Amino acid sequence: MNDFLISMPSFSRRICRGAVILLLLGAGSLRAYAQEERDRATLSGSIQADVLVPQEDKAIGAQKYDEWALANTYADLRLQSRYVDAGARLEWNEYPLPGYESDFDGWGLAHFYAKAHWKNGAVTLGDFYEQFGSGFILRTYEERSLGIDNSLRGAHVAWNPFQGVALKVLSGRQRRYWQHNESWVSGADAELSLDEWIPALASRGSFLTVGGSYVNKYEEEEDIFADPTHRLNLPTMVHAFDVRARFQTGGWNLLAEYARKSQDPCFDNSFIYRPGYVAMLSGSYSKRGMSLLLQAKRSDNMSFRSSRSVPGTSSIINHLPAFTLDHTYALAALYPYATNPDGEWAYQAEFGYNFKRSTPLGGKYGTTVKVNFSHVHAIETRPRPLENRTMGSNGYSSPFWKWGDDTYYQDVNVQLDKKLTADWKLNLMYMYQRYNKTAVEGEGGMINSHIVIGEAKWRINKKLTLRGEGQYLFTPDDEGDWAFGLLELSMNPHWMFTISDMYNVGTTHNHYYQFGATYNVGAHRLQAAYGRTRAGFNCTGGVCRWIPATRGFTLSYNFNF
Repeated sequence: MNDFLISMPSFSRRICRGAVILLLLGAGSLRAYAQEERDRATLSGSIQADVLVPQEDKAIGAQKYDEWALANTYADLRLQSRYVDAGARLEWNEYPLPGYESDFDGWGLAHFYAKAHWKNGAVTLGDFYEQFGSGFILRTYEERSLGIDNSLRGAHVAWNPFQGVALKVLSGRQRRYWQHNESWVSGADAELSLDEWIPALASRGSFLTVGGSYVNKYEEEEDIFADPTHRLNLPTMVHAFDVRARFQTGGWNLLAEYARKSQDPCFDNSFIYRPGYVAMLSGSYSKRGMSLLLQAKRSDNMSFRSSRSVPGTSSIINHLPAFTLDHTYALAALYPYATNPDGEWAYQAEFGYNFKRSTPLGGKYGTTVKVNFSHVHAIETRPRPLENRTMGSNGYSSPFWKWGDDTYYQDVNVQLDKKLTADWKLNLMYMYQRYNKTAVEGEGGMINSHIVIGEAKWRINKKLTLRGEGQYLFTPDDEGDWAFGLLELSMNPHWMFTISDMYNVGTTHNHYYQFGATYNVGAHRLQAAYGRTRAGFNCTGGVCRWIPATRGFTLSYNFNF
């Protein structure tokens, strides 16, 4: 084992050199191949640029910047052919938009790969993304709004050796902005579609898939001290396992998944030596006009980093879904939830029903009602004798079924969608929310709020559509009540004009207004706006980024070809 550990760095260098050589050779061969079979080779790509011209605004806390403009810019290029693909992404984030981590700024060729593929498999060298199962032990992805690109640079092999069998093997170093973390992340995944082997299942329209995954992190030791005289003996190998099963029949869909991680003292758990795990059970049922979802998840010390001592989202290997609804309305998303890496009990239930046309509740065009409930609670932790989560200890014990004292988040909302006439559509929503600001942000206590939302859309004619929103958040906590209004005029096929204002009724009495216009033509989309943005969290799937208050002109350009 020791010989293997010593050989890992030299092996990694050979993989990187091989990837560069393959890319250089592949570039020339792809050009020749594309000329020979132009009908089978395609070139595609995209350009995205988001620009802010900031202005100081002391009333909302918008700061002054040395640069006259801040921008995030990405240019992707992809070449696809019958047997070989290649791609690259150039990023220019020398003066990035506010709120990104300190290492985010820079520019250069951030992403490149070459991929050979055939009927039953594919081999990728360079940068790649992957997810095993629900992502409990591995999920690499890009989310530009959050500043996340935790891709792996190395080698990835996917192979379907037999019908109903899918295998994956990978190894690489994880990206951290303009560097790559020193550790190596390696893993394997296997999924078996048993319905392709058992005729009785297929004949009944039933599908059964079982899967298993393994991920290993190799990271050299470093000097971290529990006290001035005691250095932590850090594990160089961390092992993680995942097993899952999914069954589908008719309108039913059931998923059970369990993952476990070996001792992994890191920044998130204060360098304790307790193993981590997560267990999830999810079930859904749907038929024409009705849907039902029930989910439960328990996680405990399941943060998994490629660099044990580096904070932030850039070093996260895995993903723990929040089991809370990602709201799109401004006030419903004012207090979003971020998954607690220490551990939590999370539940979600959702029921949707469509009242048919020409019924008392359905009316002429039908009515859709959806009810969603989310609850996230602390797990009970019992301090071990003389330890109590101290650095270098085993931390605590935690009975599986026991809740802790704190509610982290709770959300009950009811939504109604109603088409009133051929040209008018109405959406209504009521939401009751409990948000533990101390647990999520570090301080602030529990915020209890009631939110009412109304949205109406009027199709004036074939080219003009007017949409309006009115929202109000009632709370005696934090900054008090909020109000929000929006008007949006769409002029098909090219223009859209928007005006909105989010106003703090309770304490600050600040207006966060926005005026914007969007122009679409072909593959081009240009959006310009001016206004204020409130400081707060931008969250997607339980992962969040803090955005400071800003004021100024914004310009966004997107082009796909």
